[in-house]
Amino acid sequence: MSNDCPKERGRHGKKSKSDMVNLTENIEQKDDMTLNRRAFLKTAAGASMALGLATVPFSLRAMVGLAEDDTEHVEIIQLDQLPRGESVTFNYPTDNDPSILVHTNDGELVAYNSACTHLMCPVFYEKESETLLCPCHKGYFDLKSGHPIAGPPQRELPLIEVEVINGTVYATGRQYRHG
Repeated sequence: MSNDCPKERGRHGKKSKSDMVNLTENIEQKDDMTLNRRAFLKTAAGASMALGLATVPFSLRAMVGLAEDDTEHVEIIQLDQLPRGESVTFNYPTDNDPSILVHTNDGELVAYNSACTHLMCPVFYEKESETLLCPCHKGYFDLKSGHPIAGPPQRELPLIEVEVINGTVYATGRQYRHG
């Protein structure tokens, strides 16, 4: 047997005076077994499952239809004050979002955000051609769908959902459509 201290021997049993070689002496096997890759992956998988299961009650509530109706009805105009072929501007959903409501010649009500999707210029109703016009760069939008039909705009106008209740027209929601 050798009289050498075990701490002076290196990794392969060779004698070394370098402290870097002897760093493995302070690792305890108990800590190494609890803080390994497998334990980390088990913990991560368990946390993911717990977070996923925590959302189940909210998903079930939404599927059953118990979700709260958070749509705010904003009054626009009395229907009898808006004749066919005319339009009115209003702000929805905030006071900084200009919108336009059109009572078409066919008697339909359509509403869109009235900021052009090209450079945010205001959009106006053209009664003769039944289109929406952006005069800044001559952009035209289809009145029925809000899709661009001429000019530089590439995206459709966001649709404002409207509802008539007891002769009053209300804005009830906004749809961003892409297609």
